Amino acid sequence: MLGKIPHFLFSNSHKKEMSVPTINQLIRKERKKVIRKTKSPALLECPQRRGVCTRVYTTTPKKPNSALRKVAKVKLTSKVEVISYIPGEGHNLQEHSIVLVRGGRVKDLPGVKYHIIRGALDTAGVAKRSVSRSKYGAKKAKASGDKK
Repeated sequence: MLGKIPHFLFSNSHKKEMSVPTINQLIRKERKKVIRKTKSPALLECPQRRGVCTRVYTTTPKKPNSALRKVAKVKLTSKVEVISYIPGEGHNLQEHSIVLVRGGRVKDLPGVKYHIIRGALDTAGVAKRSVSRSKYGAKKAKASGDKK
């Protein structure tokens, strides 16, 4: 049985070995610092940014999906214009609305790397929302049979 297995499976010569640099090599050339690239550069390392809507429109998603996704072009306080997604059903945004923008891309919309925060500044929360309310800025619905 052993005669039928190729001989190169028993040796480690086909594996690329990791080499550790010598002290002299490290003196000659320092180790490279890992430069991390941000996924939302327009926010300039801030958690959110305020901006003004310059255009509110709908766009269609990438290939397997089909819909009319609501997006807005927003001019941020960092002087950068970005395309932001408006989450939830229905919105009250129009040109010159002041919005709060956070990072977070939309997988099926190319170029959309930001989300508008619902329920902040000029953006209204989603009406008739009962689950995940905090993500959509929706207030708790009044209980109909509750009287004291």
